[in-house]
Amino acid sequence: MNYPHNSDERFRHLVSVGLELASIKDEDILLEKVLYTARYFLNADAGSIYIREKDRLFFRCAQNDTLRKKLPPGKKLIYTTFSIPIDDKSIAGYAALKGEVLNIKDVYKIEHLAPYRFNTDYDRVSEYRTKSVLTAPLMTSRGMVIGVIQIINAIGHEGEFVSFSDADEPFVRHLGNIAASAIERAQLIRSTILRMIKMAELRDPEETGAHVNRVGAYSSEIYETWGKNHNINEGEIERCKDALRLAAMLHDVGKISVPDTILKKPGRLTDEEFEKMKNHTIYGSGIFSDCQSELDRMSKDIARHHHERWDGKGYPDGLQGGEIPLTARIVSVADVYDALSSERSYKKPLSDEEALKIIADESGSHFDDEIVKIFLDIFDTIKSIKARYI
Repeated sequence: MNYPHNSDERFRHLVSVGLELASIKDEDILLEKVLYTARYFLNADAGSIYIREKDRLFFRCAQNDTLRKKLPPGKKLIYTTFSIPIDDKSIAGYAALKGEVLNIKDVYKIEHLAPYRFNTDYDRVSEYRTKSVLTAPLMTSRGMVIGVIQIINAIGHEGEFVSFSDADEPFVRHLGNIAASAIERAQLIRSTILRMIKMAELRDPEETGAHVNRVGAYSSEIYETWGKNHNINEGEIERCKDALRLAAMLHDVGKISVPDTILKKPGRLTDEEFEKMKNHTIYGSGIFSDCQSELDRMSKDIARHHHERWDGKGYPDGLQGGEIPLTARIVSVADVYDALSSERSYKKPLSDEEALKIIADESGSHFDDEIVKIFLDIFDTIKSIKARYI
């Protein structure tokens, strides 16, 4: 991105920003892009986004350059998902309740007459000093608030934290409105995919929304690290992450073709039954046979090949090594880890230590050893995703 910081230039660029945001399909990736864009335009150190669910705001995205620079190379900030009520007691809650922009010069010096207060817990734990906060509702064209964006600590010419200007307020409101429309579209896409998953869930109780969300998010993070390791440009990484996040969710959609007597059998499958179960990969890829987009192509590859093995002993085509599409190799690791570490009707969940040992032991035979190494390297991020989708 090469966005300007001049106020007039910012507004002239809002149309191109809207087109850029509208091209992103996945909600999580979109939120990261929205927050990064707002911070870049406003030259801010940190920020966060909350998404509304009924009468609460759920903390969904956070960025902080100061804290990120303290991490080892390639590591990401880990944050805990929480929610707050939409009321006038918190800054974000107030912005959502009133539909107003709040420009606070120093959150530690909020006027006594203001109903809201700043929660200092995060600053205390992280040893970060929040000063200026610019908070705006994410408001749709229908006037519905679907979330809140907070931009934190404007950066001055000498690198010091300063206040946001009055001219920043209309800009962040307009950007919030543009973002809200893009977020609504992304939420619709994800809800449509989850409805497809629900069809599969009616047949296979193990194929839940939480499971596919985890597999999609794990896969997206693995690909990002792989892309950086291979010097893929940032735009290409973002584009592929966006498609992969959704395509990975559809990895087992072909299970709707498997008979209930096999899919819901509590005990071990016979050899004949297992051969029929394998066909879910073929039926799943067939759903995307008329490829009209990168998402279709990626979904087809993943649905067909996520049960292939690095040593060529997988199914349905017995592909080996690099013959297996990269996306399918990534989803294979993500899917197996989630299956091992999740409770099933026929088993208790394995501990992370047990699950990781199995994956490490299968590196180079079942799994691509490079993908396994990346998975283990970013496991702190994997754990945070697991806690988010329960």
